[in-house]
Amino acid sequence: MSQDTHAGTHAPGCIRVVVVSHCNATTIVECVQRLLTARAVAEVVVVDNGSDDDTVARLLPLVEREPRLRLLADPDNPGFASACNAGALGCALDWLAFVNPDAYVEADTFARLLAHARDVPGVGMLGCVLVDADGVEDGAVRRRDPSLRTLLFAGAARDSLHVASDGSALQQVDAISGALMLLPLDVFVRIGGFDAGYRLHAEDLDLCRRVRAAGCTVAVANDVCVTHLRGVSSRRRPLWVEFHKHRGMWRYFKKFEAAKTALPMRGILWCALWAHVALAMARVWWRARRLSGNG
Repeated sequence: MSQDTHAGTHAPGCIRVVVVSHCNATTIVECVQRLLTARAVAEVVVVDNGSDDDTVARLLPLVEREPRLRLLADPDNPGFASACNAGALGCALDWLAFVNPDAYVEADTFARLLAHARDVPGVGMLGCVLVDADGVEDGAVRRRDPSLRTLLFAGAARDSLHVASDGSALQQVDAISGALMLLPLDVFVRIGGFDAGYRLHAEDLDLCRRVRAAGCTVAVANDVCVTHLRGVSSRRRPLWVEFHKHRGMWRYFKKFEAAKTALPMRGILWCALWAHVALAMARVWWRARRLSGNG
């Protein structure tokens, strides 16, 4: 059973922000402090998935003095999607946001996104531009729906999933990055939240696709920028991440592509996917061995 630490009631605002953490001690406090100072944020719920570092310990003093912050400390790690759903449970506000624990919002980030939302008929989900510490834009900011066949066999064509900015302030796309997603609570409830069958990766693509299937719009605010350090917790368990990344790709394929794919091709794709897993894990292992040898 998870430990629920909460003090007080929420302040005026219309957004609950859910942060799922796992071994993010180096970034979690700044992430949460920035969220608490962001306009339009009424509540911040951190769901910690079995961190074995100081993530929870560093959060506890902040929880004790901040009535808008709630901590759900799960001793296990049921996965990102499941934790997002747990953090959204019981929300009575108009908007939900999901923010990675290594993303740093600005004071006006959500206020500006909400201003954009008023201009989008049938808005279902909004994202923003994400850049790393050097200001380099994340290729996952704007994406097309992926095709497993393309991802496995087209090599460099994987980059074709990225959609460049069209120069507009608000740009409709197939999918946005799960590092920061803002959506109306009623849309999230209507589509059933995240698919908890994903453990890690592809759950954001799945959610975007189902939002669009519900007749809503997915868009990126090209004039709103947030720093995202990327992969802080993933670096600790790269082999585990690779396995679940590919497992998520297969689940996505089964849900959205398999019915339109001939049975022999499904078998080919399944074999190719797990061969790709083996190669990716071998590369990770070899890289780690070389780094340890150099150390």
